[in-house]
Amino acid sequence: MSTRQDSSPSPAVGSRDDLVAWIAAGCKPPQDWRIGTEHEKFLFHIDTLKPVPYQGPRGVRALMQSLIDRFGWLPIIEGDNIIALKRPEGEAGGTVSLEPGGQFELSGQPLQTIHEVGAETHAHLTQCLSVGSPLGIGLLGVGFTPNWSLEEMPRMPKRRYGVMTRYMPTVGARGLDMMYRTCTIQVNLDFADEADMVKKFRVSLALQPVATAIFASSPFTEGKPNGFLSLRSEVWRDTDRRRTGMLPFVFEDGMGFERYADYALDVPMYFVYRDGEYIDVAGASFRDFMAGRLPQLPGERPTLDDWSDHLTTLFPEVRMKRFLEMRGTDGGRWRRICAVPAFWTGLLYDRTALDAAWDLVKDWTAEERQGLRDAVPKTALRTPFRNGSLLDVARSALAISKAGLQRRALHDANGRDESKFLEPVQAILQEGCTPAEEMLARYNGEWRCSVTPIFTEYAFQGADHMSANAMFL
Repeated sequence: MSTRQDSSPSPAVGSRDDLVAWIAAGCKPPQDWRIGTEHEKFLFHIDTLKPVPYQGPRGVRALMQSLIDRFGWLPIIEGDNIIALKRPEGEAGGTVSLEPGGQFELSGQPLQTIHEVGAETHAHLTQCLSVGSPLGIGLLGVGFTPNWSLEEMPRMPKRRYGVMTRYMPTVGARGLDMMYRTCTIQVNLDFADEADMVKKFRVSLALQPVATAIFASSPFTEGKPNGFLSLRSEVWRDTDRRRTGMLPFVFEDGMGFERYADYALDVPMYFVYRDGEYIDVAGASFRDFMAGRLPQLPGERPTLDDWSDHLTTLFPEVRMKRFLEMRGTDGGRWRRICAVPAFWTGLLYDRTALDAAWDLVKDWTAEERQGLRDAVPKTALRTPFRNGSLLDVARSALAISKAGLQRRALHDANGRDESKFLEPVQAILQEGCTPAEEMLARYNGEWRCSVTPIFTEYAFQGADHMSANAMFL
């Protein structure tokens, strides 16, 4: 989730048109399109296999301080606490932030190629493992905590999370699980204009269950199989229905920046940020805020920063700010962190591929799209669809994406194009076996009905075992 920093005053919102214009300002010509990748990892103590608290000599704060001391990261402070890290001005590397339960996230820079995403991912994980090893801290790449209860999860001292923790149980049964026990890989991609945005939004929403299925990696809860392949995805179905889901209106006539702004205006607020504090306005209307009718801030009206903050508290399967954010996949290890942006970039950043992807999904009904969303957490690629299964659709989508990346013709030093990053997807779809099903087979076989081996088998490798190409091995 976003980390707010104090900055110069933002312009006041004068009307709904200002809100629409703020989103539309994200339009960019194709030569300026970028790829932003966000990935979360669970932190655990290697000796106890327990989650890592914020405080203490082996805590999250100590890990962040080590990144500051050894690699020159700069702290972002809230009160007395380090809640995020950023690079010095002009240096690459993105932002490191904390999710509510201590999930460690890199919000990567907007980059031109998947090759650059791979290099950024490698650098981040190398640093984390290098400083984590002396502290006895490991990093785990799955979508849901395999054996930690909600009560065991630490609480990060980030004030916006306090507002959300109080509000979530009032609007859904699984909101706290979402906050504290899930990890994801997300991808941010650009659009050229309103028409391009609409087409990309529709394609990515329709195919989001396909990505969920391919990368499903959360079959365990509190040490036992939970009956799902992506419990992370299932949790979102009972989090807060007003701010989650498949957004049927995106496929209706009249979809555009205005329609999305109207949707966002109807989603209740969480907070308003003022002078370093998060003011709890959970459940309040942004429309009332625009009219100066918030009881907590009588007479005060929002700024464009408030609008930006509000958009970050919407959690549909695809979210729009000044770009489109793909939100459907579980957390995963090295190769899958890069495979997710490769999959979506191939589909959306090549015109021929985008047209082919739209042809694949354009006659799907709202009921079919929702049916896939509802079924995929349990059955993933085995989900029946029309005369076949979702595996058939996934193979078609992969072929389109691979061709799109090949047409982009962006090569690394060895002459390989970006389609190399789809190799993990190719392997999954060739076997028809998701990461979650692989885990379950090992649980019922060599792991002897224990999830303990997951902390070695699906943890990120130690820095001493890594090379510049380790993520592709």
